[in-house]
Amino acid sequence: MTQAAELREMSDEQLTFMIKEAAESLFRLRIQAQTERLDAPSELRKQRRSIARVKTIQSERIRLAATKAAQAAGAATK
Repeated sequence: MTQAAELREMSDEQLTFMIKEAAESLFRLRIQAQTERLDAPSELRKQRRSIARVKTIQSERIRLAATKAAQAAGAATK
């Protein structure tokens, strides 16, 4: 599991790739859970939290970019 500080150092492409991998892994784990072949049920929670952590960092970056754009637009109109 990756810490948030490590995720913040990654590029947007790397974060997107991590979400894709985690979603695929979560899908496989859900299938295993349905067929009662899941060894570690805690893996489901770990994958969900990993996806949420990456999505949170992506949304932080989007908000930061929007804020900077708004500030630049406000400074340009003055």
